[in-house]
Amino acid sequence: MRVYADNAATTAMSRTAIDAMLPYFDNIYGNPSSLHSLGQVAKEALDAARKTVADCLGCEPREIIFTSGGSEADNQAILSAARVGLRKGKKHIISTAFEHHAVLHTLQKLEKEGYEVTYLDVNNADHNISVQQVKDAIREDTCLVTTMYANNEIGSVLPIAEIGAVCQKAGIPFHTDAVQAVGHIKINVREQNIDMLSLSAHKFHGPKGVGALYVRKGFPLVNVIEGGAQERGKRAGTENIAGICGMAAAMKEACDRIDETMPKVAAMRDKLIEGLSKIPHCALNGDRVNRLPNNVSFCFEGIEGESLLLYLDAQGICASSGSACTSGSLDPSHVLLAIGRVHDVAHGSLRLSLSDYNTMEEMDHILTVVPQVVQLLRNMSPVWRDLQVGKRQYIL
Repeated sequence: MRVYADNAATTAMSRTAIDAMLPYFDNIYGNPSSLHSLGQVAKEALDAARKTVADCLGCEPREIIFTSGGSEADNQAILSAARVGLRKGKKHIISTAFEHHAVLHTLQKLEKEGYEVTYLDVNNADHNISVQQVKDAIREDTCLVTTMYANNEIGSVLPIAEIGAVCQKAGIPFHTDAVQAVGHIKINVREQNIDMLSLSAHKFHGPKGVGALYVRKGFPLVNVIEGGAQERGKRAGTENIAGICGMAAAMKEACDRIDETMPKVAAMRDKLIEGLSKIPHCALNGDRVNRLPNNVSFCFEGIEGESLLLYLDAQGICASSGSACTSGSLDPSHVLLAIGRVHDVAHGSLRLSLSDYNTMEEMDHILTVVPQVVQLLRNMSPVWRDLQVGKRQYIL
C-alpha cells in the first residue's frame, strides 16, 4: 500500500484543476495583454479566475494579485508595508518565532536595512500565539504585523480575526501567510480584519508555481518584479493563464466542499493522534484544539527523523519531518525549537499531513507501521540505550 501523507509539502492536482488548465496549453494560448481575439479570450479567463479567487476569500476581484506562489506573495506584502512604514518614519515590525522562512528571511533582510523586528515567542503550553502578545508588542513606530494563519509544521491555527481586530484598531496593516490554511479552513478577509493574505495553489490540489496575494483596496502595494503593466502594474510578467485557471478551479472546489471534506480529514487526523500518542516517550507538537484539520506532528525520543522517514518510505508511507523547504538542512526545525523542544528531540520529529484523498484504511496502515519503525530505530539507537540504563534522562 502506498500512502501519501505529505500534503503540507504539496498535494496531488485534482482532475478539476487539470481539466481547467488543458485548454490554455493548446487552443487558448493568447497573451491576455494582446488586443486580438485570442488574447481577449485569455483575458476573459484571467478575469473569471480572479473573480473566483476573490469570491472564495470574500473580497473584490481587483484586490487579488496573481503571483508565482506563496513565497513571492509574502515577500511583496512585507516589503510593501515596510516601504510604506519607512515613508512615515516607522520601522518596527511584529511577527512570530515560528513563521515560514519566506517570511523570516524577508524580515531578516529588512533588519539589515535598519528595521527592528519583534518575534513573538510561542507559548510552550499550547504551541500558539496569543492576541495579548500582539497587543503588548505594538509600538508607536510599528508599521506591520505579519503572522501565519496556520503553522506549516505543527498545525497550530492562530487567532487571526482577533489579531486583525487589534491591528485595525491601532491602524497597523496586518498580513497573514495563509498558505497552509486556504482550502482547509473557511476564510473571509473582511470578517477577519485581514489587510493582506498570501496563498499558494499547490497546497489545495492546484498546480505548482502559481499563487495569489490579496491586498485590501487602497493599500499602496510596492512592486517586487518590474517590467510590465500586468496585474494593474503591480506584478510584471505575462500571466500564467493555465496555472491561474487551475488554481481558481481547485480553490473553488476546495471551498465549495469544505463542509464535507474537512470533518472527514479531521477524523483521520484525530485517529492518528490518538493512536500515535500510545507510543512511549513521544509528544504531540502543535495546538491540540486550534489545529489544522489535516496536520499531525509528533516528536519521538531516542530516534532520528531522517531515518524514520526512509524506513516509512520503504513501507509505502510518504511523510516528512517538517517543512519541505528546509529538508536539506541538518539543523533541527526552528519551529520545534520555538515550542521548546530540545535539539535531540527536535531531530526525531514526524509530520503526517493529510487530504481528502486519504482514507481510514490508510490511517490503519500508518498506525501499524509507525510504532514498528520507531521501535526498530530505538533498538539501534545508542541514545535510546543510554535512556534505558539511566545514563540520560527522558524528556518526553
